[in-house]
Amino acid sequence: VQLQASGGGLVQAGGSLRLSCAVSGSTFSINGIGWYRQAPGKQRELVAGLSSSDITHYPEFVKGRFTVSRGNAKNTVYLQMNSLEAEDTAIYYCNADTTFGHFWGQGTLVTVSS
Repeated sequence: VQLQASGGGLVQAGGSLRLSCAVSGSTFSINGIGWYRQAPGKQRELVAGLSSSDITHYPEFVKGRFTVSRGNAKNTVYLQMNSLEAEDTAIYYCNADTTFGHFWGQGTLVTVSS
């Protein structure tokens, strides 16, 4: 499974960004897709999860602000981020949980200026 994240950039606090994760390869083996982030000096953390049956999961600190969804072509997963805060600045990664293990895409940098 290969994943390609894109859509990061610089945005002002209160603004929005939409990240995309293009998924290819053995997609039949995917149980779920997760969006994670890692800020400088911090551990990588989950910000959104989407199961193969489209059940979503969010940690409390992004609920109501972030939305994960699947594109019509089913091979792209989006992360819509609204009301961004300086604390959301991080490298964002998408991850596939598959029957063969976990696969990571390269990250995309999100910088929120206050």
